Amino acid sequence: MAGPKQPRRYHLPAILAAIVAAPLLLFSPAVRAVEKGTNRSSLLGQPRQWATGKDEAEILAEAEARGGGGGGNSPAGDQGQEFESLDSMLQWAIGNSDPDKLREKAAELETLSADELLKRQMEIKLVEMLKMPSDAELMKTAIADLNNSSVSLEDRKRALQELLVLVEPIDNTNDLEKLGGLIPLIKQLNNADEGIRATSAWVLGKASQNNALEQNQILGYGALKRLVNMGYSSSAAEAAKALYAISSLIRDNEHGQELFLSENGYAMLQHILSTAGNSARLQKKVVSLLAYVADFHLSTGKSQASFLSNHLFIKSVVDMISAPDIDLQEKALLAVKSLLQLTSDDAADLQKFSDLDDSLDALRVQLDELTSREERREYALEVEILRREVQIVFQQKFNQVRGVATSHEK
Repeated sequence: MAGPKQPRRYHLPAILAAIVAAPLLLFSPAVRAVEKGTNRSSLLGQPRQWATGKDEAEILAEAEARGGGGGGNSPAGDQGQEFESLDSMLQWAIGNSDPDKLREKAAELETLSADELLKRQMEIKLVEMLKMPSDAELMKTAIADLNNSSVSLEDRKRALQELLVLVEPIDNTNDLEKLGGLIPLIKQLNNADEGIRATSAWVLGKASQNNALEQNQILGYGALKRLVNMGYSSSAAEAAKALYAISSLIRDNEHGQELFLSENGYAMLQHILSTAGNSARLQKKVVSLLAYVADFHLSTGKSQASFLSNHLFIKSVVDMISAPDIDLQEKALLAVKSLLQLTSDDAADLQKFSDLDDSLDALRVQLDELTSREERREYALEVEILRREVQIVFQQKFNQVRGVATSHEK
């Protein structure tokens, strides 16, 4: 749990600005409207209830410390006088100022034109904006909330949503581990609340996207195992966020792909593809991930991927070519094309694609029908070109296997 935060101190030189602003704040209807909440914005565009990252004991301790210190009530003859809040500073300033001069200032402000009054209001608003906490401070507060077991579920969700926005810039992402944010984020993958788990996976996926440093840090903490387990979730939303995080973690990362294999991740992908009732959106994510992994193996010169030895796994991918969703069919064709190129010249390996010919023929008939519709013709022709490419690769692989078998017979 994070230690108690030190109360913010305000110095005497700021009093002048407070005195000048006070009459305007008191007499201006526009500024009073701001006080009612119109300027309490957050990163999420909603009224901001700033998270404290503290429990009740810490808050009480701070209150007692302030009560005993008496820092806000001491004489102000010293120009270095400090105050614990803007309110205490303003009260001191008013109490130690000339009432006649204050009335003069208020009367002067009342004579301002509408444009001049608006200009003053905008200046005050600008000052308030400049007091907004930095991204690092916001991240620290959100992380403190994740570490605080007494924080409510809603505040925990709010902390995760803010981290989701804050980790978008690469500099913030790289600070996530320095600020102690990765471990509490990964712990949230075990939260009893589905929404918390899904959003935590989302944050981890966004943080690790195209970022080798974050990928390796998250992989080093063992997050992949939990994400693979989340892929089996009956909730399509949770499984989708787990797949997103997995894809971000293993993309362009050979070590990550090896870990995914060691965690039996491909069994999870097969489960999603073969389970009746799973959404086409989720299945598209799986075949897209497979196409990428296969292409990565090809680009790194690996001629054989170990998951190709699983007949049921290959069948579940080939079956997607017969799915009712043409976009899913296209993505399945891309995956099958790359998987075929990885397959060895062994007849037993090619046998795993035994249903491919029938699936390709059925798809050809379907695409012929779609080309007769003006609104689908162009897309159907693109998919047909891809279908023929897959058929050519399959035929070439078949001829290679037959050639190897013939040479062995001789």
